[in-house]
Amino acid sequence: MQTAVLGATTWGTTLAMLLAGKGVPVTLLARTQEEARHLASTGEHRVVLHGIPFPPSLSVAAVDSYPLEDARAIAIAVPSASMRANLRRIEGRVSRGVLLVSASKGLEVGTGLRMSQVITEELGEAVCGRLCVLSGPNLASEVARGLPAVAVMASKNLAAAEDARDLFMAPTFRVYTNPDLIGVEMGGSLKNIIALGAGICDGLCYGDNAKAALVTRGLAEITRLGVAMGARPATFAGLAGLGDLVTTCASPLSRNHYLGEQLAKGRTLSDILASMVNVAEGVNTTRAAREMAQTMGIDMPITELMYRVLFQGMEPRRAVVELMLREAKSELEDWEA
Repeated sequence: MQTAVLGATTWGTTLAMLLAGKGVPVTLLARTQEEARHLASTGEHRVVLHGIPFPPSLSVAAVDSYPLEDARAIAIAVPSASMRANLRRIEGRVSRGVLLVSASKGLEVGTGLRMSQVITEELGEAVCGRLCVLSGPNLASEVARGLPAVAVMASKNLAAAEDARDLFMAPTFRVYTNPDLIGVEMGGSLKNIIALGAGICDGLCYGDNAKAALVTRGLAEITRLGVAMGARPATFAGLAGLGDLVTTCASPLSRNHYLGEQLAKGRTLSDILASMVNVAEGVNTTRAAREMAQTMGIDMPITELMYRVLFQGMEPRRAVVELMLREAKSELEDWEA
Protein backbone atom coordinates (compact mmCIF):
# COMPACT_ATOMS: atom_id res chain seq x y z
CA MET A 1 0.00 0.00 0.00
CA GLN A 2 1.64 3.25 -1.15
CA THR A 3 1.57 5.48 1.93
CA ALA A 4 2.40 9.13 2.59
CA VAL A 5 3.07 10.78 5.94
CA LEU A 6 2.29 14.50 5.94
CA GLY A 7 4.60 16.30 8.35
CA ALA A 8 8.34 15.87 8.95
CA THR A 9 7.72 16.43 12.66
CA THR A 10 9.24 14.16 15.28
CA TRP A 11 6.11 11.99 15.33
CA GLY A 12 5.54 12.13 11.59
CA THR A 13 9.11 11.07 10.91
CA THR A 14 8.81 8.30 13.50
CA LEU A 15 5.64 6.92 11.91
CA ALA A 16 7.22 6.99 8.46
CA MET A 17 10.24 5.11 9.83
CA LEU A 18 7.95 2.60 11.54
CA LEU A 19 6.14 1.85 8.28
CA ALA A 20 9.33 1.74 6.22
CA GLY A 21 10.84 -0.67 8.75
CA LYS A 22 7.99 -3.04 7.90
CA GLY A 23 8.73 -2.74 4.20
CA VAL A 24 5.75 -0.50 3.46
CA PRO A 25 6.51 1.87 0.54
CA VAL A 26 6.23 5.21 2.35
CA THR A 27 7.08 8.81 1.54
CA LEU A 28 7.64 11.43 4.23
CA LEU A 29 6.27 14.77 3.04
CA ALA A 30 8.34 17.80 4.06
CA ARG A 31 7.27 21.45 3.84
CA THR A 32 9.76 22.47 1.16
CA GLN A 33 12.02 21.03 -1.52
CA GLU A 34 15.01 22.23 0.48
CA GLU A 35 13.90 20.41 3.62
CA ALA A 36 13.13 17.26 1.62
CA ARG A 37 16.56 17.30 -0.04
CA HIS A 38 18.30 17.82 3.28
CA LEU A 39 16.48 14.93 4.98
CA ALA A 40 17.06 12.63 2.01
CA SER A 41 20.76 13.47 1.78
CA THR A 42 21.47 13.03 5.50
CA GLY A 43 19.37 9.86 5.78
CA GLU A 44 18.05 10.87 9.19
CA HIS A 45 16.23 13.72 10.93
CA ARG A 46 19.21 15.11 12.82
CA VAL A 47 17.26 17.89 14.53
CA VAL A 48 14.79 15.70 16.40
CA LEU A 49 15.91 12.07 15.97
CA HIS A 50 19.67 12.38 15.74
CA GLY A 51 21.55 9.13 15.20
CA ILE A 52 18.52 7.10 14.09
CA PRO A 53 18.89 6.35 10.35
CA PHE A 54 15.99 6.11 7.93
CA PRO A 55 15.14 2.58 6.73
CA PRO A 56 16.10 1.97 3.06
CA SER A 57 12.48 2.00 1.84
CA LEU A 58 11.74 5.47 3.27
CA SER A 59 11.52 8.23 0.65
CA VAL A 60 11.28 11.97 1.28
CA ALA A 61 9.53 14.52 -0.94
CA ALA A 62 8.15 18.03 -0.76
CA VAL A 63 4.41 18.04 -0.12
CA ASP A 64 3.62 20.26 -3.12
CA SER A 65 5.42 18.02 -5.62
CA TYR A 66 4.29 14.58 -4.41
CA PRO A 67 1.40 12.91 -6.33
CA LEU A 68 -0.92 12.47 -3.34
CA GLU A 69 -3.72 11.06 -5.51
CA ASP A 70 -1.60 7.90 -5.87
CA ALA A 71 -1.42 7.29 -2.12
CA ARG A 72 -3.80 4.69 -0.75
CA ALA A 73 -3.09 5.72 2.85
CA ILE A 74 -2.12 9.13 4.26
CA ALA A 75 -1.06 9.78 7.85
CA ILE A 76 -1.20 13.39 9.05
CA ALA A 77 1.21 14.38 11.82
CA VAL A 78 1.43 18.16 11.98
CA PRO A 79 0.90 20.58 14.90
CA SER A 80 -2.75 21.36 15.59
CA ALA A 81 -2.16 25.09 15.09
CA SER A 82 -1.02 24.52 11.50
CA MET A 83 -3.42 21.70 10.64
CA ARG A 84 -5.74 23.81 8.46
CA ALA A 85 -2.88 25.44 6.57
CA ASN A 86 -1.34 22.04 5.84
CA LEU A 87 -4.64 20.56 4.72
CA ARG A 88 -5.23 23.43 2.32
CA ARG A 89 -1.97 22.51 0.60
CA ILE A 90 -3.32 19.05 -0.22
CA GLU A 91 -7.04 19.79 -0.70
CA GLY A 92 -8.26 18.51 -4.06
CA ARG A 93 -5.32 16.09 -4.38
CA VAL A 94 -6.61 13.34 -2.07
CA SER A 95 -8.56 10.47 -3.61
CA ARG A 96 -11.89 9.21 -2.34
CA GLY A 97 -11.59 5.97 -0.44
CA VAL A 98 -8.10 6.81 0.85
CA LEU A 99 -7.26 5.59 4.34
CA LEU A 100 -6.69 8.78 6.36
CA VAL A 101 -4.99 8.62 9.76
CA SER A 102 -4.77 11.68 11.99
CA ALA A 103 -1.79 11.40 14.33
CA SER A 104 -2.03 14.96 15.68
CA LYS A 105 -3.12 15.65 19.26
CA GLY A 106 -4.73 18.96 20.05
CA LEU A 107 -7.79 21.19 19.82
CA GLU A 108 -8.17 24.13 17.48
CA VAL A 109 -8.07 27.46 19.30
CA GLY A 110 -11.15 29.55 18.58
CA THR A 111 -13.35 26.66 17.48
CA GLY A 112 -12.49 23.90 19.97
CA LEU A 113 -12.65 21.44 17.09
CA ARG A 114 -10.87 18.09 17.26
CA MET A 115 -8.36 17.39 14.50
CA SER A 116 -10.63 14.86 12.78
CA GLN A 117 -13.28 17.57 12.55
CA VAL A 118 -10.80 20.03 11.05
CA ILE A 119 -9.68 17.40 8.53
CA THR A 120 -13.29 16.68 7.53
CA GLU A 121 -14.08 20.38 7.14
CA GLU A 122 -11.08 20.98 4.90
CA LEU A 123 -11.00 17.80 2.81
CA GLY A 124 -14.75 17.12 2.70
CA GLU A 125 -17.03 14.35 3.89
CA ALA A 126 -16.62 12.42 0.63
CA VAL A 127 -12.86 12.07 1.13
CA CYS A 128 -13.06 11.34 4.86
CA GLY A 129 -15.20 8.18 4.87
CA ARG A 130 -12.20 6.15 6.09
CA LEU A 131 -10.79 8.66 8.58
CA CYS A 132 -9.07 7.24 11.67
CA VAL A 133 -7.22 8.65 14.67
CA LEU A 134 -4.01 7.21 16.11
CA SER A 135 -3.30 7.97 19.76
CA GLY A 136 -1.89 6.48 22.94
CA PRO A 137 1.19 6.56 25.21
CA ASN A 138 3.73 7.02 22.42
CA LEU A 139 6.91 9.01 23.02
CA ALA A 140 8.31 9.41 19.51
CA SER A 141 11.98 8.88 20.33
CA GLU A 142 11.24 5.56 22.05
CA VAL A 143 9.14 4.30 19.14
CA ALA A 144 11.81 5.43 16.67
CA ARG A 145 14.42 3.44 18.59
CA GLY A 146 12.29 0.31 18.39
CA LEU A 147 11.29 0.15 22.05
CA PRO A 148 7.97 -1.64 22.74
CA ALA A 149 4.90 0.61 22.60
CA VAL A 150 1.13 0.26 22.31
CA ALA A 151 -1.38 2.57 20.61
CA VAL A 152 -5.07 2.78 19.77
CA MET A 153 -6.69 3.38 16.37
CA ALA A 154 -10.14 4.97 16.53
CA SER A 155 -12.74 5.41 13.81
CA LYS A 156 -16.45 5.43 13.28
CA ASN A 157 -15.70 3.05 10.41
CA LEU A 158 -14.65 -0.26 11.98
CA ALA A 159 -13.25 -1.68 8.75
CA ALA A 160 -11.10 1.44 8.29
CA ALA A 161 -9.84 1.20 11.87
CA GLU A 162 -8.86 -2.42 11.31
CA ASP A 163 -7.09 -1.59 8.04
CA ALA A 164 -5.19 1.24 9.72
CA ARG A 165 -4.38 -0.98 12.69
CA ASP A 166 -2.91 -3.62 10.38
CA LEU A 167 -0.94 -0.99 8.48
CA PHE A 168 0.82 0.30 11.61
CA MET A 169 1.02 -2.90 13.65
CA ALA A 170 4.62 -4.01 14.07
CA PRO A 171 6.56 -6.37 16.36
CA THR A 172 7.41 -3.44 18.64
CA PHE A 173 4.23 -1.40 18.04
CA ARG A 174 0.94 -3.02 19.03
CA VAL A 175 -2.29 -1.31 17.98
CA TYR A 176 -5.81 -1.76 19.36
CA THR A 177 -9.04 -0.47 17.78
CA ASN A 178 -11.68 1.69 19.45
CA PRO A 179 -14.96 3.02 17.98
CA ASP A 180 -14.96 6.05 20.31
CA LEU A 181 -13.38 8.66 18.04
CA ILE A 182 -14.35 11.56 20.32
CA GLY A 183 -12.95 9.95 23.45
CA VAL A 184 -9.66 8.97 21.85
CA GLU A 185 -9.11 12.47 20.47
CA MET A 186 -10.19 14.25 23.65
CA GLY A 187 -8.03 12.02 25.84
CA GLY A 188 -4.98 12.51 23.65
CA SER A 189 -5.47 16.27 23.63
CA LEU A 190 -6.55 17.06 27.19
CA LYS A 191 -3.86 15.00 28.91
CA ASN A 192 -1.32 17.62 27.82
CA ILE A 193 -2.95 20.16 30.15
CA ILE A 194 -2.43 17.85 33.10
CA ALA A 195 1.14 17.16 31.99
CA LEU A 196 1.89 20.87 32.27
CA GLY A 197 0.71 20.69 35.89
CA ALA A 198 2.77 17.56 36.54
CA GLY A 199 5.82 19.39 35.26
CA ILE A 200 5.10 22.22 37.67
CA CYS A 201 4.85 19.72 40.55
CA ASP A 202 8.25 18.30 39.67
CA GLY A 203 9.76 21.73 39.09
CA LEU A 204 8.64 22.79 42.55
CA CYS A 205 9.89 19.49 44.06
CA TYR A 206 6.48 18.77 45.54
CA GLY A 207 7.01 15.01 45.45
CA ASP A 208 5.19 11.98 44.13
CA ASN A 209 2.16 12.28 46.41
CA ALA A 210 1.27 15.65 44.93
CA LYS A 211 1.86 14.49 41.36
CA ALA A 212 -0.21 11.33 41.85
CA ALA A 213 -3.06 13.45 43.20
CA LEU A 214 -2.82 15.85 40.26
CA VAL A 215 -2.83 13.03 37.71
CA THR A 216 -5.77 11.28 39.35
CA ARG A 217 -7.90 14.40 39.72
CA GLY A 218 -6.77 15.46 36.26
CA LEU A 219 -8.14 12.24 34.83
CA ALA A 220 -11.51 12.92 36.47
CA GLU A 221 -11.48 16.45 35.04
CA ILE A 222 -10.67 15.57 31.45
CA THR A 223 -13.17 12.71 31.57
CA ARG A 224 -15.90 15.18 32.57
CA LEU A 225 -15.31 17.34 29.54
CA GLY A 226 -14.85 14.38 27.21
CA VAL A 227 -18.11 12.75 28.27
CA ALA A 228 -19.92 16.08 27.91
CA MET A 229 -18.64 16.16 24.31
CA GLY A 230 -20.06 12.68 23.65
CA ALA A 231 -17.17 10.39 24.57
CA ARG A 232 -17.46 7.09 26.41
CA PRO A 233 -16.14 7.17 30.01
CA ALA A 234 -14.33 3.84 29.54
CA THR A 235 -12.09 5.34 26.85
CA PHE A 236 -10.46 7.55 29.47
CA ALA A 237 -9.42 4.45 31.40
CA GLY A 238 -7.69 3.12 28.28
CA LEU A 239 -4.60 3.84 26.21
CA ALA A 240 -5.69 7.25 24.91
CA GLY A 241 -6.73 8.36 28.39
CA LEU A 242 -4.95 6.95 31.42
CA GLY A 243 -2.15 5.38 29.39
CA ASP A 244 -1.20 8.58 27.58
CA LEU A 245 -1.73 10.64 30.73
CA VAL A 246 0.68 8.57 32.82
CA THR A 247 3.39 8.64 30.16
CA THR A 248 3.11 12.36 29.49
CA CYS A 249 3.04 13.29 33.17
CA ALA A 250 5.93 11.03 34.19
CA SER A 251 8.48 11.12 31.39
CA PRO A 252 11.28 13.71 31.10
CA LEU A 253 10.90 13.21 27.32
CA SER A 254 7.45 14.85 27.44
CA ARG A 255 7.61 18.37 26.03
CA ASN A 256 4.54 19.46 28.03
CA HIS A 257 6.04 18.15 31.27
CA TYR A 258 9.24 20.01 30.40
CA LEU A 259 7.38 23.26 29.80
CA GLY A 260 5.59 23.01 33.15
CA GLU A 261 8.85 22.26 34.92
CA GLN A 262 10.50 25.30 33.37
CA LEU A 263 7.56 27.52 34.36
CA ALA A 264 8.02 26.37 37.95
CA LYS A 265 11.66 27.44 37.75
CA GLY A 266 10.65 30.99 36.91
CA ARG A 267 11.08 31.12 33.13
CA THR A 268 8.48 32.94 31.06
CA LEU A 269 6.22 31.11 28.63
CA SER A 270 7.55 33.05 25.65
CA ASP A 271 11.15 32.27 26.58
CA ILE A 272 10.44 28.55 26.98
CA LEU A 273 8.52 28.26 23.72
CA ALA A 274 11.24 30.13 21.82
CA SER A 275 13.83 27.62 23.05
CA MET A 276 11.86 24.49 22.13
CA VAL A 277 12.31 22.62 18.84
CA ASN A 278 9.00 20.75 19.16
CA VAL A 279 5.51 22.10 19.85
CA ALA A 280 4.01 21.77 23.34
CA GLU A 281 0.37 21.18 22.40
CA GLY A 282 -0.81 21.69 25.98
CA VAL A 283 -0.53 25.48 25.68
CA ASN A 284 -3.14 25.91 22.94
CA THR A 285 -5.20 23.02 24.28
CA THR A 286 -5.46 24.74 27.66
CA ARG A 287 -6.89 27.82 26.00
CA ALA A 288 -9.35 25.83 23.88
CA ALA A 289 -10.46 23.49 26.68
CA ARG A 290 -11.02 26.33 29.13
CA GLU A 291 -13.28 28.08 26.65
CA MET A 292 -15.22 24.87 26.04
CA ALA A 293 -15.57 24.19 29.77
CA GLN A 294 -16.88 27.69 30.45
CA THR A 295 -19.36 27.50 27.58
CA MET A 296 -20.66 24.10 28.70
CA GLY A 297 -20.55 24.76 32.45
CA ILE A 298 -18.01 21.97 33.13
CA ASP A 299 -15.91 22.25 36.30
CA MET A 300 -12.22 22.01 35.34
CA PRO A 301 -10.19 23.54 38.18
CA ILE A 302 -6.77 22.29 37.01
CA THR A 303 -7.38 23.58 33.49
CA GLU A 304 -8.55 26.93 34.84
CA LEU A 305 -5.46 27.39 36.99
CA MET A 306 -3.14 26.25 34.21
CA TYR A 307 -4.75 28.92 32.04
CA ARG A 308 -4.03 31.56 34.67
CA VAL A 309 -0.42 30.42 34.99
CA LEU A 310 0.14 30.36 31.22
CA PHE A 311 -1.74 33.48 30.17
CA GLN A 312 -2.43 35.64 33.22
CA GLY A 313 0.88 35.53 35.04
CA MET A 314 -0.22 33.53 38.10
CA GLU A 315 2.70 32.14 40.09
CA PRO A 316 2.80 28.31 39.87
CA ARG A 317 3.05 28.01 43.67
CA ARG A 318 -0.09 30.08 44.05
CA ALA A 319 -1.93 27.80 41.63
CA VAL A 320 -1.08 24.78 43.78
CA VAL A 321 -2.28 26.60 46.92
CA GLU A 322 -5.60 27.41 45.25
CA LEU A 323 -6.10 23.78 44.26
CA MET A 324 -5.41 22.61 47.80
CA LEU A 325 -7.84 25.14 49.33
CA ARG A 326 -10.82 24.29 47.13
CA GLU A 327 -14.12 23.42 48.81
CA ALA A 328 -14.27 19.88 50.21
CA LYS A 329 -16.20 17.33 48.16
CA SER A 330 -16.69 13.59 47.69
CA GLU A 331 -14.10 11.86 45.51
CA LEU A 332 -16.86 9.88 43.79
CA GLU A 333 -19.06 12.89 43.05
CA ASP A 334 -17.99 12.97 39.40
CA TRP A 335 -18.52 9.25 38.82
CA GLU A 336 -21.88 9.03 40.59
CA ALA A 337 -23.49 12.00 38.83
